[in-house]
Amino acid sequence: MTGSAVSATQSSKPGGGGFVELARWVRHAGLLRRRYGYYAARIAVNALLLAGGGVAFVLLGDSWWQLLTAALFAGVFTQFAFIGHDAGHRQIFGSRRRNDLVGYVHGAVTGISYQWWVGKHNRHHANPNHEDEDPDIEIPALAFSDEQVMAKRGLLRWMAKYQAFLFFPLLMAEAVMLRVASVQAVLRREVKATWLEAILIAIHLVGYLSAVFLVLSPFKAVLFILVHQGLMGVYLGCSFAPNHKGMPILGKDERVDYLRKQVLTSRDVLGGRWVDELLGGLNYQIEHHLFPTMPRPNLRRAQPVVREFCLRRGISYSHCGLMASYARILRHLHAVGAPLRRPRRT
Repeated sequence: MTGSAVSATQSSKPGGGGFVELARWVRHAGLLRRRYGYYAARIAVNALLLAGGGVAFVLLGDSWWQLLTAALFAGVFTQFAFIGHDAGHRQIFGSRRRNDLVGYVHGAVTGISYQWWVGKHNRHHANPNHEDEDPDIEIPALAFSDEQVMAKRGLLRWMAKYQAFLFFPLLMAEAVMLRVASVQAVLRREVKATWLEAILIAIHLVGYLSAVFLVLSPFKAVLFILVHQGLMGVYLGCSFAPNHKGMPILGKDERVDYLRKQVLTSRDVLGGRWVDELLGGLNYQIEHHLFPTMPRPNLRRAQPVVREFCLRRGISYSHCGLMASYARILRHLHAVGAPLRRPRRT
């Protein structure tokens, strides 16, 4: 394991490594029970914010104040993406069909293919930070291990060389890249309900671009899109990156039990309820990876118990504050890119 020392001896199935004991406590405490009231309120608030932003967009008209509306939409769209994430994990309803309905609706709002994202995210959950198996560390513009950084060529090699400095600017393209990947997946028929996904993405694109260019002058419309998409990308990236970036990377042939695989490769970000709301509950990444179907509001209750359980078993449990998590990410990226910055000896 890159950057960690742990024996790879036990099964990678969920029952290995003492996980059964922890899962028994979680079930007994009722932490897997559905939280319908919470999600109803959260979805209602998001819908009201979206509607309020739409009203403000129409009333403001062709105004420079629309850049503030773009920032508002960046936040609201990301909150919709968080609900889509929860639906994909079946945190909201017990029924897959009902969760998928919520997921498709929220995918239509954000313009991201729901089924494409679910497939990609499930592969990540199965093998977090595992070389050649986790799609979230197969990012062309970044390198997370020595093997990845030395394999870069051309412009990508230069970017990896200075990736710590480029990290946040690169996040500005995240929202657009998710939509591009969604369109590609639909065109390649890599998703279920291909026609449904195609129609939802088309409705989003046509509706979004029509509204922006009908209300705003061309220059302001382009600037609105850049601000909206750029800030949404940064928000998404800043919500997902602290969870695993800078944590140990599992080698291609390395296997550990389920409990250690999920805990050692993940990081919790603590800091109060405002952090929970800001990051959509993703800050309890260790608990989320151990129990993906656990409703978001229950993760806070599970965190101290999971931490104590891991400490009693001698399993490293990583957690820090929000700003510290970004600092750790940047230090890791800078260290990985270091070999490319060293002058060649002649």
